[in-house]
Amino acid sequence: HHIKEKGTGRQATPKPFCPLCPGLWGLVNNAGIAVPTAPNEWLTKDDFVKVLDVNLIGLIEVTLSFLPLVKRARGRVVNVASTMGRVAMLGGGYSLSKYGVEAFSDSLRRELLPFGVKVCIIEPGAFRTQILNTQLLQDMVKEVWGRVPSEIKESYGQRYFDSCDPNLFLVTDCMEHALTARHPRTRYSGGWDAKLYFIPVSYLPAWCQDFLLTLQQPKPAHGI
Repeated sequence: HHIKEKGTGRQATPKPFCPLCPGLWGLVNNAGIAVPTAPNEWLTKDDFVKVLDVNLIGLIEVTLSFLPLVKRARGRVVNVASTMGRVAMLGGGYSLSKYGVEAFSDSLRRELLPFGVKVCIIEPGAFRTQILNTQLLQDMVKEVWGRVPSEIKESYGQRYFDSCDPNLFLVTDCMEHALTARHPRTRYSGGWDAKLYFIPVSYLPAWCQDFLLTLQQPKPAHGI
């Protein structure tokens, strides 16, 4: 996402767009990372910043850089958020970043209506891509647990860590429709888990969400 000036480490200033350029019809922001993901108390500020910088700040930077071209073409901006941007199941920066993508996309959509630009949000469920690589997630959780202060380890207990399950179990069709349809949707739900579970759960009262989403969670050693 970041464009650096060679040898300086500074952000390069985008060059002015050519006035003869016909513009850019479609911009799809799909880049994202999920790790570190763990209970929030196990993480540091840098763990959150690492994810937010790619998933949210990078997306905003790319969008603002190309926006003049998209406006010129009266085109489309398609931002890939997540069901985790509607229901925060995971600790760490991932859900935070996806909530931010939702908010940025909503505000951008309303701002660009007078210019004929459409902004769409895709909210995929869990797909077996590298972002959900089981071994990588297991190694990440072990690394985070290894640097957690002893008093926090004691409050959660080894059994809680041993019970942590990092395996979180069409999107391109949504992207195609968002870019080519005469009347694209504001939001697309990618995957049956999104349509039949996460999206419906997001409309439930908070107490009901909390019950359903914590039903299978391990219990801390010193919890009540």
